[in-house]
Amino acid sequence: MSFRIVVLAKQVPDTRNVGKDAMKEDGTINRAALPAIYNPEDLNALEMAIQMKEKIEGAEIIVLTMGPGRAAEIVRESMYRGADGGFVVSDMKFAGADTLATSYTLSMALRKLAPFNVVLCGRQAIDGDTAQVGPQTAEKLNLPQITYAESLVSIDTASVSIRRRLERGVETVKAPLPCLITVGSSAKECRPRHAVRVMTYKYAATPTEMASADEKRKAKVTADKRLQIGEWTANDLAAEPERLGLAGSPTKVKKIDNVVLVHKEAKKMDTSDNSINELMQELLASHIIG
Repeated sequence: MSFRIVVLAKQVPDTRNVGKDAMKEDGTINRAALPAIYNPEDLNALEMAIQMKEKIEGAEIIVLTMGPGRAAEIVRESMYRGADGGFVVSDMKFAGADTLATSYTLSMALRKLAPFNVVLCGRQAIDGDTAQVGPQTAEKLNLPQITYAESLVSIDTASVSIRRRLERGVETVKAPLPCLITVGSSAKECRPRHAVRVMTYKYAATPTEMASADEKRKAKVTADKRLQIGEWTANDLAAEPERLGLAGSPTKVKKIDNVVLVHKEAKKMDTSDNSINELMQELLASHIIG
């Protein structure tokens, strides 16, 4: 049996570049106004997974993502960097899920993927910033967990040692396998795409994508199992309907205030010493500094 590493990854709206159109009148995110990106800390988790794969002979990396059909792009992006395959968990029944419903869905998907040796995910997603999904998923699966991981110290088929970054310092902890690890932004950045892998896996597709694919793509995916991205619905997971999506989400948002900060004044300057000195004088005169 191979050593299986699962990475939980999420496609998120790029909330780092929020503009005036980022929120709808009802207070929900206007996802059409924000580009979809790979959640940054999930990329840190993917890099740690690749490091583990390099240390364990025969290891494989499977990426699991929950979201609409377009989230398959996350799996392809992962394969460009070193993952071996993946699954998209997609169903309208998952819509409106809070962390409790999301972690339930992911835990059911992981049960279907079992057996696995390690599960990694980002500490938190930038569209929620709760840092709850990873630990909740571990609890539902009764897995030991290591949070705030910063670097891989060692790993074998029985245990893993991780250096973790805490508010007041760092510590090294060891956990038996299988376990779940959440990875923070202080961990190593993910390696870039590999050109050969891009050329190989750009045709990878889910069954839904295959339905509208051209003949060339259909032929390539049919002939090569590596290009076949799995796709699961709520029925495939044998999930309890009352624990999914909005129905399974006890979190209720009472009020949302949409605040967008807009600069009132701007000053252009060059990089000369005179311009910098003039700026410093203005800041001192207005008591912004000093």
